[in-house]
This record gives sequence, C-alpha cells and structure tokens, in this order.
Amino acid sequence: MKKIILLLFIVFTFSCKPSINQDSKTITITSNEIKDMVEYLASNDTKGRDTGSEGIEKSARYIEAQLKTYGVKPYFKTYRDNFKVDSLEAFNVVGFIEGNDAKLKDEVIIIGAHYDHIGTRSKQVGNDSIANGANDNATGTATTLAIAKYFSAKRSNKRSIIIALFSAEERGLLGSKHLAKKLKAQNIDLYTMINFEMTGVPFPDRDYIAFATGYDLSNMATKMNEYAKSNLIGFSEVSKKYGLFKASDNYPFYNEFNLPCQTISSCDLSNYNQYHKVGDEADLMNYEHMASLINKIIPVIETMSKTPTKEIKMHNE
Repeated sequence: MKKIILLLFIVFTFSCKPSINQDSKTITITSNEIKDMVEYLASNDTKGRDTGSEGIEKSARYIEAQLKTYGVKPYFKTYRDNFKVDSLEAFNVVGFIEGNDAKLKDEVIIIGAHYDHIGTRSKQVGNDSIANGANDNATGTATTLAIAKYFSAKRSNKRSIIIALFSAEERGLLGSKHLAKKLKAQNIDLYTMINFEMTGVPFPDRDYIAFATGYDLSNMATKMNEYAKSNLIGFSEVSKKYGLFKASDNYPFYNEFNLPCQTISSCDLSNYNQYHKVGDEADLMNYEHMASLINKIIPVIETMSKTPTKEIKMHNE
C-alpha cells in the first residue's frame, strides 16, 4: 500500500511541474507590479535618491534584490559598478542575461535607466521638501527592471543583454559615462543601447505611445515600429528643440561607441509639469499606460535580440 501511495505521489508531482519550454511561457507585466516598484523608489523613505545619500543606498539594495529574485546575474563580481563623485561613493547597478545563441550571445544590447534623483529641496512646498522623482526616473527604472524580469524568465534572447541602472545622472551623466568607458575598454561587441527615461505619463494627443531621442540619427524608431507592427515610437519636436538626446544616459554610450544609443520616453516635459519638483509623486503616474508600453516594447527588444544581422544602424553608415 505504501508503495502505491509513493508511486501516485511521484506521478502527481511530475504532472504538476511547469513546462520547461521557455518559448511557450506567457509573461505579462502588470500595472500593479510596476506601481509597487515606482512607489518604493519614489517613497519618502528614499528621500529623493541623491547620489551618495542613504536613500540611494536603499534604492540600490532594492534594485539588487529585485534582480536577484528574477535570476539576473551580476555583470561584474557583484551588481555594483563603483565610482567616485568628488568625495562621494557612487555606484551603478549592473546585471547580465546571457544570450542563448552560441554566436549571437557575444553581441550585447544594453537596457538602462538612471535610478538617482535630486534629493531634497531647500524651498518647501507646503510641508514637503523631498523631490521624490517618480516620473524622473523611478518609472524608467521600473521599466528596465520589468524588462529584466521578462528576459530572465523567458531566456528567449539570442544576443546577451546588460541591465544597467545608473547613478549620478543628475550630476552630469556621471554613472553612464563611467560605465560606457569601462565597457568600451573591455571591447564589448555592442549592438545598441536603449535607455528609458520618464515613462510614467502618456501623451494625450499624439498618434504614438513614446518617442525616441535622436530620432533622425538612426533607423531605431523605424525598426521598432516594424517589429511592433504598430506606430509605437514617434518623433518629438520638443525633444529635438531642447536637445534631449544629449541629456540622458544614452549619450555617453553614443559618444564611446558611435552606435545607435537612444532614449525612449513618453514625456518630453510638454505633458507633465512636475519635473524636478517636490510634486513628482508616485500617485500621479499612469500605471496602465506604463504596463501597456512595457508589454508592447518587450517583443520589440526580443525581436531585436534575435535578428541574424544587426538591423539597427546609424543613418550615416
């Protein structure tokens, strides 16, 4: 009798195991999990995530814990890529998802966002002096983490993916400058770098969901729309007018590698008035919009990681 019970238990256990066919997995990023990430990063506990602060240390530990939970390995010996900002200790958080193709895995796509912000303000608004930085850039950080979660679970990327969360962006793109130089010195075979910045609010009156900075420099937006089979990424006149291509963490990688390295955003400051203010709070973000953008852009990155040749190119090539 005991043998029969044991046999039935073994059969039941194996029949309940999930399929090991990674390509058959359906993974959808929900608005609630995005909200949870943004609310933590933009909470009063992190005090605006200024470089060198206790708040950014808490944020880095949170990001590291998320990556570890997802199964994303550190790119270096640990997740941290340390550097100095004057006398301050600073660190990017960098993970790695190896590609599954013997040849293409030597080529790298970087997915990034800055997780720092500007800390507290000397001038209070009401009783509030914390610049929480929900849209700038807890949203981009959450977007990047969600993409990391997907690819670490699915393992569908043929090219390798570096997940990079940058510090000291608000002090002059210092974290991304440091990492770009470091990876250039390692002579990595970079395909492209996609940076996410301010993805928390939608445009009310445009026929696309997000825009690409440096739109005219490469065919990235065109290829993204081709892969998405929709008008996902558009051109922002405001972005071009204010030179937003040079204002975020894509730019140091463009400078070092001279390759398509661009930022994807759904806010060019014409549709949000809390930029660098204490009012940039998590409860103003549109999490359904964020989840929709993420779930539409993930298959685009997936296709990008699988093409036999590097299809995204500078227009001057």
